Amino acid sequence: MKQTVMPWIYFLPSRGSLQVWRRHFLVWRKVSQASLVGNLGEPLLILLAMGYGMGRFVSSLDGMSYWLFVTTGLVAASSMHTATFESLYGAFTRMTRQNTFHAMLITPLSVADVVSGEILWAATKAFIAGLCILLVGMFWTDISGLAVLAILPVILGSGILFAAMGMVATAISPSYDFFFYYVTLIISPMYLFCGIFFPIDQFPAVARTAIGLLPLTHVVALIRPLAQGKIPEHLFMHLAVPTLIALLAYLLAVSLVRRRILV
Repeated sequence: MKQTVMPWIYFLPSRGSLQVWRRHFLVWRKVSQASLVGNLGEPLLILLAMGYGMGRFVSSLDGMSYWLFVTTGLVAASSMHTATFESLYGAFTRMTRQNTFHAMLITPLSVADVVSGEILWAATKAFIAGLCILLVGMFWTDISGLAVLAILPVILGSGILFAAMGMVATAISPSYDFFFYYVTLIISPMYLFCGIFFPIDQFPAVARTAIGLLPLTHVVALIRPLAQGKIPEHLFMHLAVPTLIALLAYLLAVSLVRRRILV
């Protein structure tokens, strides 16, 4: 009798994904200083420019100082950008130029292990970037240590979310140039319109509805009240929407990477 394998088995990672994560960490550790400067330099410059620039004209927004408003927004944006670029350029290089994915699949690792390891590693880098901005922001704002601890899981979850989305783009990209479409059409609009630098409630109702569907909006909506020591409003919705998007993106990424590599 012919045996069939349940399709869902292909999507279940094993502990091998941690070995993939460990491999990337050992490689990154050799260039960690340059990597940290690259990941943190731009957000910190934006924080200083907006804080000292716009902060002189806008003293407060939504009941908080503009410094705190921008800091919390940049924490969310930094996690998005760091996870995105690692899951795009880093993963694409390993998949197509270095053939690291193919080498891993010679071992008992599965495609789900490889994709999960990539997502975990990109999320780790996003976590580091967000944490560093939080620590710097503590010098200019009233973010407490307890608030930082509450925000850290959100940063990690945000990294997983945007890394999973990035892996989908990586799986279908024919070349590095394709990433410009993804960054320009998906990442940049979220950076500009999801409440990083100004509240979204000033947009028309239709625009607010559309912005509410974007995952970064929910990440910001979680981080900003937590920084003030408050429980976010509509907590379940802000957790459910990014979780659903991350899950769907992960399933799609595994399917697409499997098709690209094994077929």
